[in-house]
This record gives sequence, C-alpha cells and structure tokens, in this order.
Amino acid sequence: MIDEIPSPPRPGIMLRLGKHTLTGAPAVAVLLAVVAGAVALVVWRAPQLRFTPLVASGILWFAFIVYWSIAAVDSAKAMSTESKRSRALHRNLLNAGLLLLFVSLPGLTPRWVPQGPWPVVAGFVLQVSCGLLAVWARRHLGRNWSGGIARQEGHTLVRTGPYAKLRHPIYTAMLGMYFGTAMVSGELHGLLAFAIVGFAYARKIPLEEATLRGQFGEEWHDYRATRWALIPGVY
Repeated sequence: MIDEIPSPPRPGIMLRLGKHTLTGAPAVAVLLAVVAGAVALVVWRAPQLRFTPLVASGILWFAFIVYWSIAAVDSAKAMSTESKRSRALHRNLLNAGLLLLFVSLPGLTPRWVPQGPWPVVAGFVLQVSCGLLAVWARRHLGRNWSGGIARQEGHTLVRTGPYAKLRHPIYTAMLGMYFGTAMVSGELHGLLAFAIVGFAYARKIPLEEATLRGQFGEEWHDYRATRWALIPGVY
C-alpha cells in the first residue's frame, strides 16, 4: 500500500557563499537579510517612496518567491509533462494576477472592502498563514513537486501533512495569498487579480487530477474520495 512507502526526503534551502555552504535556518536568515537590505537600499535611494501596507505585502511576496525558486531545484526528473503551451498559459495567468495585485488600472481603483486597519490586518494574517501552508505542503511533497503537470520518476502519492486533509493545499495557499494581498490593497484591481488566479487553478486542477488518476488508478480514487480539493467542508 502507498501508506507503507517511506516519505520522500524533504527539501531544504541551500545557499552557497564562496567556499561556504549554508543550509536550513542560517540560509533562510541570510536570504531574509538580503531582502531587508534590498528594501532598505530602495528606501534610502528613494526617500519619497511611501512604505505602504501594499509595499509590505509585496516584500512578503518577494521573500516567498525567493524561497520557492530555491526549493524548486530539488525536484525529481519528469518522464512526461503537460504541453509547453498549457504550462505557459498557467504561468502567464499567475504572473498577470500578481502584477495586477500591485498595479491599479484605470477604473479599478474603487474599494471593495471598507477603508480601515482591520481589512489590512486580516489580509496580512491570511497572506502569511497561507504562505506558511504552502511551505509546509512543499516540504511534504519533497521531490514529488513539479511546477507543471508531470509524471515523475519515483512519484508517490503523498498523504502526510496538509495532504492528509486536502488534495491541493499549495493551490489553497496560493489563492489565499492572492486574496490576502487583495484585502490589503482593498481596491478592485486586487479582486480582479484574485479572480484571474482562481480561473487559472480552476483550469489546472481537472488536468492535474486526470494525470494522477492515470498514474495511480484506484489509489487515487480512494484518496480523492476522502479528501477535499481546496477548502475542508466546502470544496
């Protein structure tokens, strides 16, 4: 049974500094210091830049993307993948949504949440908690993770961590992060960004589950029947 298969090794962050190699917490600390230094440099070179809640949300996104890019190195070799066109469409939708979170277009500046501190605080809490959910899920996936829909060497059906309750916790986390930033912004362009990303994952989930069904057969059917897709008790 798949439950008896040992969990794949969990990836860690590795950072090379000349002849020295840092892993784990020290590597994270150095990366965060680099991010903080970059922000300080921007503020120093451009004093007129206002440190708004939306700027702070953007810094959190930057730190998350740095971690995700590093963790992506530790992935198993793909035996087959979705088409380049399909992968590019998904990536472009995510990037368009991320850009729209921070760039307000004409006609998209009206607010969809009331002005005040509570929507901003709630947005930050949601963004950070969902970011941690994504990291947690990524570590349990280990080398099973792939940026696209793929069949990989040694692929196993992970049922640990958040995968004990959800089939796609990383997608849950990403949607939550987008929605969190949309709340921090409070303007319609953020809500539209969330809708674009929601469409991207609504398109991807059936394609990915069809691949998993073909790869794992009855094991996937059993797993799917006892786990929610994104939100427990809802979907």
